[in-house]
Amino acid sequence: MEDNNSNITSNAHGGRLILSQSAILDDIQIRQLERHKISISRRVLSDLELIANGGLSPLNGFMDERDYKNVLKNMHLENGTLFPFPITLPLDNKIKPDDASGELGLSFNDKIVGYVDVEAVFDRDVRKEAEIVYQTDDEKHPGVAMTLNENQTVISGKAYADLSIFPNNFKEYSLTPYQTREIFYNRGWKSIVGFQTRNPIHRAHEHLIKCALEIVDGAFIHPLIGGTKADDIPADVRMRCYEVLLKEYFPKDKVVLGVFPATMRYAGPKEAIFHAIVRKNYGCTHFIIGRDHAGVGKYYGPFDAQKIFDKIRPGELDINILKFDDIFYCKKCESMASIKTCPHNPEDHISLSGTRMREMLSRGIVPDKVITRPEVAQILIESMMNKKS
Repeated sequence: MEDNNSNITSNAHGGRLILSQSAILDDIQIRQLERHKISISRRVLSDLELIANGGLSPLNGFMDERDYKNVLKNMHLENGTLFPFPITLPLDNKIKPDDASGELGLSFNDKIVGYVDVEAVFDRDVRKEAEIVYQTDDEKHPGVAMTLNENQTVISGKAYADLSIFPNNFKEYSLTPYQTREIFYNRGWKSIVGFQTRNPIHRAHEHLIKCALEIVDGAFIHPLIGGTKADDIPADVRMRCYEVLLKEYFPKDKVVLGVFPATMRYAGPKEAIFHAIVRKNYGCTHFIIGRDHAGVGKYYGPFDAQKIFDKIRPGELDINILKFDDIFYCKKCESMASIKTCPHNPEDHISLSGTRMREMLSRGIVPDKVITRPEVAQILIESMMNKKS
């Protein structure tokens, strides 16, 4: 007889899907952990959730010094598994390094959400880490600022989280990697394309997903809902946009919507690898990478997030990367296109991007239907008006 569980947990990054890091904390455990705890940031909370639900497989906790240094040096864990940047647990100022031992409670907004079995404590050079991960130490870069603001002393060890008490406004869509793999398996999907976004899906995104659906069995729309920049559109607004778009413009049996609890690092190329690894763990066989994946400002060159995959050795990642050119609306073609498919001049092109859409909304301009669907535009305009009132 076929072992469904084995089928579902196989082919995760670095081996099998990690399933053992989620824990239910009872009142007695929580009281014990309250006496010996550190406070964690939104970024650490996101990483903790992905450790606990298996999304960061093969990691089962926060990196030790050897893995940390190896990842910074050559983007691999000590055992040779590809991993683009460190996953760390900074100490807070309320506990001394020598007192970090045993089971240490992890508290977010004064609430215990999990714990770490402390293995070691070590120091890192946060500025050097920022330079390597983000290719800059400019403090205007949001990821650099986040890293430099963290304690240089970090804790390594296996981590456990009680996901049932995590702050979550989207429980209906909070699918773990095991759950999404089970959904794909039960639907009979052999090929699944993952789509990462931190913006409402505009017409260019819709075009990419539908192009990919021509060659795979189904799509996994996985918007990021963790920490983002202050000027990004709030997650609850974006989720309403995704819901209406999928309801009105996608076949229901071909798309699954779930939320991605990660915090944006804006690490460009290296974050593109990170997003691909996690989507592989969620069960995707294909992943879309656009022109400026996970970019911010002018810190990364055009298509850097695609070029970095050319440096990965065959078999290291084992997910098909779909590289798409910049998508625009061509007034002469009267359709979405790219320079690969459109012969017309740039003046006939209408650029579509999350940045452009945010700028239009901030000025009270309703995006044209060639930029975003009317139903989505209505949600965004209403949100902007409510924000100003």
